Amino acid sequence: MDSQFNAYLKPTAIIDSDHEAVAAYAQNALRDAGPDPVSKAVKLYYAVRDAIWYDPYLPFYHPEHYRASHILEKGRAFCVGKATLLCALGRASNIPSRVGFADVRNHLATRQLIEFLGSDLFVYHGYTEFYLKGHWRKATPAFNLQLCQRHKVIPLEFDGLQDSIFHPFNTENRQFMEYVADHGAYDDIPVTEIVAAWKNEYGDDRIQQWIEGYEKSGGQSGHDFSQEEVV
Repeated sequence: MDSQFNAYLKPTAIIDSDHEAVAAYAQNALRDAGPDPVSKAVKLYYAVRDAIWYDPYLPFYHPEHYRASHILEKGRAFCVGKATLLCALGRASNIPSRVGFADVRNHLATRQLIEFLGSDLFVYHGYTEFYLKGHWRKATPAFNLQLCQRHKVIPLEFDGLQDSIFHPFNTENRQFMEYVADHGAYDDIPVTEIVAAWKNEYGDDRIQQWIEGYEKSGGQSGHDFSQEEVV
């Protein structure tokens, strides 16, 4: 592998692809994948998309909140955490992997989540990029199958040969997500940038209120996204 990919194969403190639990999870997911990197990437994608529950109400302000092994232990994460885990699994499987970010406007969220954010703009929405067959391919594992069904959104598939990003419309032909801004790809999770962007969009006071709430509750939000009202 060319040296230009070194940074996308090495573990970091957050993308801890060398953690024994991450390596074991990757190995288990790839039991019948064969040697082809494309087949491996596809297997890893579904192992994160559906086995790790999407939960937007989780702590976000420390590096450990995004750590791949932590996400694996919790079994739930929002988009950035799920992208982090998928990236770590890719690196553990010797596939160059990185994390990309974009601002997206969500036209099909829950009433409670929009009220919580004060906006339908999701800044620094995260996805994973795998280097496969000479190209970087985007894979977005955020919404698990059950949530897609509840929101009447076609589950996002990934074949390793083309980019996989959120469909612009749901199954009822209502607009779902639109990409507003692209922040590019990173070899590690830019936690400081993410928190700063959230403060800029949602307001310092709101962010501080979230942080204080998580600190008092031991990281629990009291929200259950899976039961909220789809709008």
